[in-house]
Amino acid sequence: MSDTTPSPEDPQQPQGQQPASPQQPQQPPYPQQPQGQQPYGQPYAPQPPVSPSDERTWSIIAHVGGIVTGFLAPLIIWLVYKDRSPRLDDQGKQALNFQLTVLIAYVVGGILTVILIGGLIAFAAWVCAIVFGIMGAVASSRDEWYRYPIAIPFIK
Repeated sequence: MSDTTPSPEDPQQPQGQQPASPQQPQQPPYPQQPQGQQPYGQPYAPQPPVSPSDERTWSIIAHVGGIVTGFLAPLIIWLVYKDRSPRLDDQGKQALNFQLTVLIAYVVGGILTVILIGGLIAFAAWVCAIVFGIMGAVASSRDEWYRYPIAIPFIK
């Protein structure tokens, strides 16, 4: 009668399998963390505060960026820097609230184009976005905290 299981001394092992060696330590069930990397679930270290010259630059970009990209530039700047700089938190919110207000004016103007006054409303909103965005950028370049005269405070 022949036995189908190979003995440990049998040199013929199925291909791809190697006998377990008692000298080798067993591998941990999960991969080890690389050196210098924080373990999973640990919070990251807080970001350093922003320098005054960078605050001025990003504040200017938040105001001028609203002219070019609408609410996207102020939103991104506010989300990235709100916890690192009180000035960028405030100026990002100001620019974002103003650009959201302008967006509402564009939508209302678009709807009212049916009665021909919508074009005038959209044009006035576009002019206000340019003028007040430039005024905000100039105030930021002088290290002033700018407040838009027309803005609904969506984000406080």
